[in-house]
Amino acid sequence: MSILGKSIILNTNSMINHFEESVIPYGTLERFGLTQENIEDLPVDVLQNIYNGRLSLVLPITITTEDGETETAQTRFSLERTSERRVDVLFYPKHDEYDLNLFNEQQKQRLLEGKAIIGYLESNEENKEAGGKRFFQIDPESKQVLCVPMPVIGRDMQYVADRYHLTGAEMQKLQNGDALSILNVDDEEITMGIDLNSKTGIRFAAGDEQTWKREAKREWDKYNFGAFGCWVVEDGDLDYIHEEDYSEEMWQEQKKVGMRFQR
Repeated sequence: MSILGKSIILNTNSMINHFEESVIPYGTLERFGLTQENIEDLPVDVLQNIYNGRLSLVLPITITTEDGETETAQTRFSLERTSERRVDVLFYPKHDEYDLNLFNEQQKQRLLEGKAIIGYLESNEENKEAGGKRFFQIDPESKQVLCVPMPVIGRDMQYVADRYHLTGAEMQKLQNGDALSILNVDDEEITMGIDLNSKTGIRFAAGDEQTWKREAKREWDKYNFGAFGCWVVEDGDLDYIHEEDYSEEMWQEQKKVGMRFQR
Protein backbone atom coordinates (compact mmCIF):
# COMPACT_ATOMS: atom_id res chain seq x y z
CA MET A 1 0.00 0.00 0.00
CA SER A 2 1.33 3.45 -0.89
CA ILE A 3 0.01 6.97 -0.34
CA LEU A 4 1.42 9.20 -3.06
CA GLY A 5 1.62 12.86 -2.12
CA LYS A 6 3.19 13.92 -5.40
CA SER A 7 1.13 15.98 -7.83
CA ILE A 8 1.86 13.96 -11.00
CA ILE A 9 -0.13 10.75 -11.53
CA LEU A 10 1.29 8.36 -14.12
CA ASN A 11 -2.03 7.12 -15.47
CA THR A 12 -1.70 3.84 -17.37
CA ASN A 13 -5.41 3.64 -18.16
CA SER A 14 -4.78 2.54 -21.74
CA MET A 15 -2.76 -0.49 -20.64
CA ILE A 16 -4.87 -3.60 -20.08
CA ASN A 17 -4.54 -4.68 -16.44
CA HIS A 18 -7.65 -6.49 -15.31
CA PHE A 19 -8.19 -7.55 -11.68
CA GLU A 20 -10.72 -10.16 -10.64
CA GLU A 21 -13.05 -9.15 -7.82
CA SER A 22 -11.71 -12.04 -5.73
CA VAL A 23 -8.19 -10.54 -5.53
CA ILE A 24 -9.19 -7.00 -4.49
CA PRO A 25 -7.24 -6.19 -1.26
CA TYR A 26 -10.29 -5.23 0.79
CA GLY A 27 -8.28 -5.63 3.99
CA THR A 28 -5.97 -2.79 2.96
CA LEU A 29 -8.86 -0.59 1.83
CA GLU A 30 -10.76 -1.24 5.08
CA ARG A 31 -7.81 0.10 7.10
CA PHE A 32 -8.64 3.43 5.47
CA GLY A 33 -12.38 3.23 6.04
CA LEU A 34 -13.33 1.80 2.63
CA THR A 35 -15.12 -1.47 3.34
CA GLN A 36 -16.10 -4.10 0.80
CA GLU A 37 -19.71 -2.93 1.17
CA ASN A 38 -18.66 0.66 0.40
CA ILE A 39 -16.84 -0.41 -2.74
CA GLU A 40 -19.51 -2.81 -4.00
CA ASP A 41 -22.16 -0.09 -3.62
CA LEU A 42 -20.37 2.14 -6.15
CA PRO A 43 -22.02 2.41 -9.60
CA VAL A 44 -21.25 -0.51 -11.92
CA ASP A 45 -19.21 1.57 -14.38
CA VAL A 46 -17.07 2.95 -11.53
CA LEU A 47 -16.45 -0.59 -10.23
CA GLN A 48 -15.46 -1.72 -13.71
CA ASN A 49 -12.90 1.08 -13.92
CA ILE A 50 -11.36 -0.06 -10.63
CA TYR A 51 -11.26 -3.71 -11.76
CA ASN A 52 -9.50 -2.56 -14.95
CA GLY A 53 -6.76 -0.84 -12.96
CA ARG A 54 -7.98 2.69 -13.59
CA LEU A 55 -8.36 5.47 -11.05
CA SER A 56 -11.35 5.41 -8.72
CA LEU A 57 -13.52 8.40 -7.98
CA VAL A 58 -12.37 10.80 -5.27
CA LEU A 59 -13.59 8.96 -2.15
CA PRO A 60 -13.49 9.70 1.60
CA ILE A 61 -10.97 7.80 3.73
CA THR A 62 -9.91 7.85 7.37
CA ILE A 63 -6.27 7.85 8.46
CA THR A 64 -4.95 6.98 11.92
CA THR A 65 -1.90 9.08 12.80
CA GLU A 66 1.10 7.95 14.88
CA ASP A 67 -0.54 9.68 17.86
CA GLY A 68 -3.60 7.49 17.46
CA GLU A 69 -5.80 10.33 16.21
CA THR A 70 -8.17 9.85 13.29
CA GLU A 71 -8.12 12.22 10.33
CA THR A 72 -10.30 12.29 7.22
CA ALA A 73 -9.16 12.90 3.68
CA GLN A 74 -10.33 12.63 0.08
CA THR A 75 -8.43 10.46 -2.38
CA ARG A 76 -8.50 8.47 -5.58
CA PHE A 77 -6.99 4.99 -5.58
CA SER A 78 -5.96 2.39 -8.10
CA LEU A 79 -4.89 -1.26 -8.01
CA GLU A 80 -1.46 -2.47 -9.02
CA ARG A 81 0.46 -5.72 -9.15
CA THR A 82 3.70 -5.83 -7.23
CA SER A 83 6.88 -7.55 -8.42
CA GLU A 84 5.71 -10.57 -6.39
CA ARG A 85 2.42 -10.51 -8.37
CA ARG A 86 0.42 -9.51 -5.31
CA VAL A 87 -2.37 -6.95 -5.73
CA ASP A 88 -1.80 -3.72 -3.81
CA VAL A 89 -3.41 -0.29 -3.56
CA LEU A 90 -2.03 3.12 -4.54
CA PHE A 91 -3.69 6.21 -3.05
CA TYR A 92 -3.64 9.63 -4.72
CA PRO A 93 -4.81 12.24 -2.17
CA LYS A 94 -6.85 15.24 -3.23
CA HIS A 95 -4.78 18.44 -3.11
CA ASP A 96 -5.96 21.86 -1.99
CA GLU A 97 -4.44 23.50 -5.09
CA TYR A 98 -2.61 22.57 -8.29
CA ASP A 99 1.18 22.19 -8.28
CA LEU A 100 2.20 23.24 -11.80
CA ASN A 101 5.82 24.19 -11.11
CA LEU A 102 7.00 21.71 -13.72
CA PHE A 103 5.41 23.75 -16.52
CA ASN A 104 6.01 27.12 -18.18
CA GLU A 105 3.37 29.87 -18.20
CA GLN A 106 1.91 28.92 -21.58
CA GLN A 107 1.64 25.28 -20.55
CA LYS A 108 0.03 26.23 -17.23
CA GLN A 109 -2.61 28.28 -19.05
CA ARG A 110 -3.53 25.44 -21.38
CA LEU A 111 -3.65 22.97 -18.49
CA LEU A 112 -5.97 25.23 -16.50
CA GLU A 113 -8.22 25.41 -19.57
CA GLY A 114 -8.59 21.63 -19.25
CA LYS A 115 -6.48 20.83 -22.30
CA ALA A 116 -3.83 18.15 -22.65
CA ILE A 117 -0.28 19.25 -23.37
CA ILE A 118 2.88 17.44 -24.45
CA GLY A 119 5.96 17.73 -22.27
CA TYR A 120 8.61 15.93 -20.27
CA LEU A 121 8.42 14.64 -16.71
CA GLU A 122 11.79 16.06 -15.69
CA SER A 123 14.90 17.85 -16.91
CA ASN A 124 18.53 16.74 -16.66
CA GLU A 125 21.43 18.73 -15.26
CA GLU A 126 22.15 20.41 -18.62
CA ASN A 127 18.63 21.87 -18.59
CA LYS A 128 17.52 19.64 -21.42
CA GLU A 129 14.34 17.63 -21.30
CA ALA A 130 14.90 14.10 -20.05
CA GLY A 131 12.85 11.00 -20.70
CA GLY A 132 10.27 10.39 -23.39
CA LYS A 133 7.46 12.76 -24.31
CA ARG A 134 4.25 12.52 -22.30
CA PHE A 135 0.74 13.91 -22.34
CA PHE A 136 -0.22 15.91 -19.25
CA GLN A 137 -3.70 17.02 -18.18
CA ILE A 138 -5.11 18.26 -14.89
CA ASP A 139 -7.62 16.22 -12.91
CA PRO A 140 -10.01 18.87 -11.54
CA GLU A 141 -11.49 16.51 -8.94
CA SER A 142 -8.22 15.67 -7.17
CA LYS A 143 -6.23 18.76 -8.30
CA GLN A 144 -3.45 16.47 -9.44
CA VAL A 145 -1.85 16.24 -12.89
CA LEU A 146 -2.39 13.11 -14.97
CA CYS A 147 0.54 11.89 -17.04
CA VAL A 148 0.56 9.25 -19.81
CA PRO A 149 3.51 8.32 -22.07
CA MET A 150 2.87 9.76 -25.52
CA PRO A 151 3.20 6.41 -27.39
CA VAL A 152 0.32 4.95 -25.31
CA ILE A 153 -2.12 7.62 -26.56
CA GLY A 154 -0.38 7.73 -29.95
CA ARG A 155 -1.51 4.19 -30.79
CA ASP A 156 -5.12 5.09 -30.08
CA MET A 157 -4.83 8.37 -32.00
CA GLN A 158 -3.57 6.51 -35.06
CA TYR A 159 -6.52 4.10 -34.87
CA VAL A 160 -8.93 7.06 -34.67
CA ALA A 161 -7.18 8.79 -37.57
CA ASP A 162 -7.49 5.69 -39.77
CA ARG A 163 -11.12 5.04 -38.83
CA TYR A 164 -12.31 8.60 -39.43
CA HIS A 165 -9.84 9.47 -42.21
CA LEU A 166 -8.49 12.47 -40.33
CA THR A 167 -6.23 14.93 -42.13
CA GLY A 168 -2.80 15.92 -40.87
CA ALA A 169 -4.23 19.24 -39.64
CA GLU A 170 -7.00 17.46 -37.74
CA MET A 171 -4.49 15.07 -36.15
CA GLN A 172 -2.35 18.04 -35.13
CA LYS A 173 -5.36 19.70 -33.49
CA LEU A 174 -6.04 16.57 -31.44
CA GLN A 175 -2.38 16.26 -30.47
CA ASN A 176 -2.36 19.90 -29.36
CA GLY A 177 -5.06 19.06 -26.81
CA ASP A 178 -7.96 20.74 -28.62
CA ALA A 179 -11.34 19.10 -29.18
CA LEU A 180 -12.07 18.13 -32.80
CA SER A 181 -15.57 18.10 -34.30
CA ILE A 182 -16.26 16.15 -37.50
CA LEU A 183 -19.20 14.60 -39.37
CA ASN A 184 -19.48 10.81 -39.32
CA VAL A 185 -20.68 8.65 -42.19
CA ASP A 186 -24.30 9.50 -41.28
CA ASP A 187 -23.55 13.25 -41.45
CA GLU A 188 -23.95 13.50 -37.66
CA GLU A 189 -21.58 15.74 -35.71
CA ILE A 190 -19.27 14.01 -33.25
CA THR A 191 -16.51 15.52 -31.15
CA MET A 192 -13.36 13.86 -29.89
CA GLY A 193 -10.46 14.96 -27.75
CA ILE A 194 -7.75 13.77 -25.39
CA ASP A 195 -9.09 12.95 -21.92
CA LEU A 196 -6.56 11.10 -19.77
CA ASN A 197 -9.32 10.04 -17.38
CA SER A 198 -11.14 8.14 -20.14
CA LYS A 199 -10.72 4.46 -20.97
CA THR A 200 -8.46 4.90 -24.01
CA GLY A 201 -7.26 8.45 -23.43
CA ILE A 202 -9.49 9.74 -26.24
CA ARG A 203 -13.10 10.53 -25.40
CA PHE A 204 -15.99 10.89 -27.88
CA ALA A 205 -19.30 12.73 -27.63
CA ALA A 206 -22.29 12.88 -29.97
CA GLY A 207 -22.57 16.61 -30.64
CA ASP A 208 -20.42 19.72 -30.62
CA GLU A 209 -17.46 20.80 -28.49
CA GLN A 210 -19.68 22.19 -25.74
CA THR A 211 -21.40 18.81 -25.42
CA TRP A 212 -17.98 17.13 -25.25
CA LYS A 213 -16.85 19.44 -22.43
CA ARG A 214 -20.12 19.03 -20.53
CA GLU A 215 -19.94 15.23 -20.62
CA ALA A 216 -16.48 15.27 -19.04
CA LYS A 217 -18.05 15.88 -15.63
CA ARG A 218 -20.02 13.05 -14.13
CA GLU A 219 -23.45 14.14 -12.94
CA TRP A 220 -24.49 12.55 -9.65
CA ASP A 221 -27.86 12.43 -7.97
CA LYS A 222 -27.76 13.55 -4.35
CA TYR A 223 -28.56 9.99 -3.21
CA ASN A 224 -27.02 6.92 -4.93
CA PHE A 225 -28.43 3.80 -3.29
CA GLY A 226 -26.66 0.44 -3.24
CA ALA A 227 -27.31 -2.93 -1.64
CA PHE A 228 -25.89 -2.01 1.78
CA GLY A 229 -26.04 1.76 1.97
CA CYS A 230 -25.96 4.96 -0.04
CA TRP A 231 -23.31 7.25 -1.52
CA VAL A 232 -24.41 10.83 -0.82
CA VAL A 233 -23.18 13.95 -2.61
CA GLU A 234 -22.65 16.94 -0.32
CA ASP A 235 -20.97 20.10 -1.63
CA GLY A 236 -19.41 18.11 -4.46
CA ASP A 237 -17.89 15.44 -2.16
CA LEU A 238 -19.02 11.83 -1.75
CA ASP A 239 -19.83 10.32 1.63
CA TYR A 240 -21.16 6.85 2.47
CA ILE A 241 -24.18 6.31 4.74
CA HIS A 242 -25.05 2.82 6.00
CA GLU A 243 -28.68 1.78 5.69
CA GLU A 244 -29.20 1.75 9.46
CA ASP A 245 -28.18 5.42 9.56
CA TYR A 246 -30.59 6.65 6.86
CA SER A 247 -32.51 9.82 7.61
CA GLU A 248 -36.26 10.04 7.00
CA GLU A 249 -35.50 12.01 3.83
CA MET A 250 -33.30 9.19 2.55
CA TRP A 251 -35.94 6.53 3.26
CA GLN A 252 -38.49 8.58 1.33
CA GLU A 253 -36.10 9.06 -1.58
CA GLN A 254 -35.32 5.32 -1.68
CA LYS A 255 -39.05 4.60 -1.92
CA LYS A 256 -39.31 7.00 -4.87
CA VAL A 257 -36.40 5.28 -6.60
CA GLY A 258 -38.04 1.87 -6.07
CA MET A 259 -41.32 3.12 -7.51
CA ARG A 260 -39.56 4.43 -10.62
CA PHE A 261 -37.98 1.01 -11.23
CA GLN A 262 -41.35 -0.72 -10.90
CA ARG A 263 -42.94 1.33 -13.67
